[in-house]
Amino acid sequence: MTENPRIALEIEDPRWTSAIPDIAALLERAIGVALEDLPSARPIEVGVRLVDDGAIQGLNRDWRGRDKPTNVLSFPMGDPAPVADPAFPWLLGDIVMSFDTVAAECARDHKALDRHAAHLAIHAALHLIGHDHEDDAEAEAMEALEVRLLARLGIADPYAEGGERAA
Repeated sequence: MTENPRIALEIEDPRWTSAIPDIAALLERAIGVALEDLPSARPIEVGVRLVDDGAIQGLNRDWRGRDKPTNVLSFPMGDPAPVADPAFPWLLGDIVMSFDTVAAECARDHKALDRHAAHLAIHAALHLIGHDHEDDAEAEAMEALEVRLLARLGIADPYAEGGERAA
């Protein structure tokens, strides 16, 4: 079991902090829950960039060949190289989340922005450690894990009717 990961947070779109003043703490809790069972003797660090649709569209185009905005992207770094210093962090990877797309999804689906952001942070962190949803079995397993992790944060099943709804 690891201690809470270090979050290297870059807030490029200030609407994130206007809408969720405690966004840093929210992301730390969500990513921490997703990674708490990851075995590591070293501290873990995750980079998080909170951007707009223009920034995420460029990344999605350049790295995934999809020239459109998306809600969240994960960029895993892979297995850590051996490091002699046990205090040197394992750089797990980066998460990028777009305010425009996430806020639009919340408006469309009547979801609370903070709950949806926590869900996407967990989803992205799971990608960083190798979870995927390329086929139905993987998708079901990943969704079930997300639901269990969200419950630890007091967030309802986002895949059920009424899940993540704004109160």
